[in-house]
Amino acid sequence: MPKVAIFDYGAGNLFSLESSIRKNGAKQVSIIRDMDNLDEFDGLVLPGVGNFDPAIVSLEPFKRTLERASVGGTPILGICLGMEMFLEKSEEGKLDGLKMLEGYVQMLDKKQVKVPHIGWNNLIITNKSGKLLSGVQDGSWVYFVHSYRIVSQENGIIMASTEYGIKFPVVIEKNNLFGTQFHPEKSGAIGEKIIKNFIGVCNKSR
Repeated sequence: MPKVAIFDYGAGNLFSLESSIRKNGAKQVSIIRDMDNLDEFDGLVLPGVGNFDPAIVSLEPFKRTLERASVGGTPILGICLGMEMFLEKSEEGKLDGLKMLEGYVQMLDKKQVKVPHIGWNNLIITNKSGKLLSGVQDGSWVYFVHSYRIVSQENGIIMASTEYGIKFPVVIEKNNLFGTQFHPEKSGAIGEKIIKNFIGVCNKSR
């Protein structure tokens, strides 16, 4: 059973995420505010709570540690904001993203849809080879709370999309990087399955 760390940007209550990861197979779940001991963990979660620039500032001192973990194969799950920070930049802020993936983050079109997008939408699974969605059926419903979407400039990393005004990516995978635009910890049985799948990846990486 793996040990999983959740990085705290200092922006919100992470209890539901911690509880879900613990419930779905992690031996130990620790909320961390630095990455000095990241090598003690089998996986890392960047949660979906906060704003782009402040979150980037909180991660900046540990950017090299995060890069080493990524290169070394540590599974990293970004949820909502956590996934958005993998990319190069965001319309939400002025600072550069982590640049772990090519692309950018764009605000949902207020002329087309209500922003923020809050509620349940179904998954359109476009790549069935992904680890995060193993055993998850096409059309499954998951819970969103967001105002931004990613625009990926890499081929083959999009595992699933949804439609809200337009079609956009909501699950991505590249090597040991995983991302969801929705909140699996708030997505019932489907979310639990996704978290179990991530825990399984962490277990295999040990």
